[in-house]
Amino acid sequence: MPASLKRTSRKRDYRWASFTDEQLLEVRLCDLGVKIEGTELEDRIDRLDRELGEAGFVFRPHFWLSHGWFTPDGTSGIAMPFYLAHPRLAALERKQMLEVEGGSESWCMRILRHEVGHALDNVYRLHFRKRYKELFGSWSVPYPEFYDPKPYSKKYVQHLDMWYAQSHPAEDFAETFAVWLRPSSRWKTRYRDWPALRKLEYVDELMKQIAPQKPPAMTRKQFFRLARLKKALREYYAEKRAHYARGRPDFYDNDLRKLFSDDPKFKDRPTAAKFLRTIKPDLRAMVARWTGEYRYTIEQVLDDIIGRCRELKLRLVRSPERTKLDTIVMVTVQTMNYLHDGHHRVAL
Repeated sequence: MPASLKRTSRKRDYRWASFTDEQLLEVRLCDLGVKIEGTELEDRIDRLDRELGEAGFVFRPHFWLSHGWFTPDGTSGIAMPFYLAHPRLAALERKQMLEVEGGSESWCMRILRHEVGHALDNVYRLHFRKRYKELFGSWSVPYPEFYDPKPYSKKYVQHLDMWYAQSHPAEDFAETFAVWLRPSSRWKTRYRDWPALRKLEYVDELMKQIAPQKPPAMTRKQFFRLARLKKALREYYAEKRAHYARGRPDFYDNDLRKLFSDDPKFKDRPTAAKFLRTIKPDLRAMVARWTGEYRYTIEQVLDDIIGRCRELKLRLVRSPERTKLDTIVMVTVQTMNYLHDGHHRVAL
């Protein structure tokens, strides 16, 4: 039987798949019943397995569904988010958080390569090596709640959004490994003359050394397994939104007055609030693209801006096209300034 037909035959029907959003939010995570088998996640894992095989690795991680992406310290496995196991759950995730982390094949593979870097670090205890510490820093330093990304730094590779390699030494290693593992990454050319090249060369040497080695015995425990998570989806999303909504930047009135005006002579022009509501989806996507900030956080910022425009009774001064471009620039610059002050939140 062709793989595609075999996979389809394993798909299950779920009663909650036809629920409204309000009904689905009342379902507990442990009652979803979704599995990796028979989904696109299985295809992604197969692709990762081939990449590891082509790189000569004996090691293979194990996988399970949980509340998000993570690789617990000391384990050889990778947790994957439940919402990628069914289109209805992915749709709810997008509705609640405005994006689906790992939702596309390329995005999912970037995350998987990163997470397998953590798993290898755990299995072979790479962070205890002297050269690792010299290049990446101490693996044992506490994770920060926020970090201060420096977009133009050449000391780190660029793989996941928000210059994630800069958040912690363990993430720096995982990101460097992910760049090294990606087929046709051309890292020697891409990072030529970058200080980050030394890290990639070290990873290249180290992986060739450990790849054929049988990994030490490691726990295959599945931390925070989906079947044991008792909270309802409503509670899960309330906590997730609260995490990414905290610490939003302030937008001062003079920034808005550079784009809009409350002068009576513009009383016949469209209101700034209505205009911004119209372009909000495009604005949110563009700012997220250029800053790497979470879309949910940007959504909260835009709601604040729209509310303030309404309070100030601001209206358009220039053409909609020009105003849209200027607004994208303004929000992007303000967001980047905010991030540079050390306010980017580490992933939940």
